[in-house]
Amino acid sequence: MFTLKRTETSTQEIKKSRFLAICAPVPDEQAAKAFLAEHSDPTANHNCWAWRIGQAYRFNDDGEPSGTAGKPILAAIDGQSLDRVAVVVTRWFGGILLGSGGLMRAYGGTAALCLRAAEKIEMIETVRATIACDFADLALIKARLLARNVTLVGESFTDKGPVMTVDMRKDEADGILAMVTDLSRGRAVIATDD
Repeated sequence: MFTLKRTETSTQEIKKSRFLAICAPVPDEQAAKAFLAEHSDPTANHNCWAWRIGQAYRFNDDGEPSGTAGKPILAAIDGQSLDRVAVVVTRWFGGILLGSGGLMRAYGGTAALCLRAAEKIEMIETVRATIACDFADLALIKARLLARNVTLVGESFTDKGPVMTVDMRKDEADGILAMVTDLSRGRAVIATDD
């Protein structure tokens, strides 16, 4: 899956109607709602939109015939394997009716045009783990974790020893945690956030 690096815009004119698409990365539903409120133009005839965040998604036709705007915008998001993305397509009516098929092509096409122009970044699913180890094992474990591109989120020290909180790629987590167990000869206490 991919998400967008930054906000992007695209415009096109179809049979005298002007379409403006704005897409952006959104981390959660609140951010998606804020993005839509900020980028909807009250002077336009229609502000149709869609967003996807994981399994959650919403779309709106904003007065266009049902299924002719929001669903094609969502299909453009899904068609490019995007997640955590919101798109609003604003239409200023030009006097010529486009019909249902024309509206679907116009909204979906404008959204897809905008999304294709946007710079994308790969989303890597991570898992967080807490590792409690002996002081004697800390330097070696920390060095090996950093060599495997594990992110050290936090580190604290208790009377029993150091406790590290780390983020790692989910697809590499089992191997990394097995390495920690081996390095500590089974003494490290590992807990993952599921």
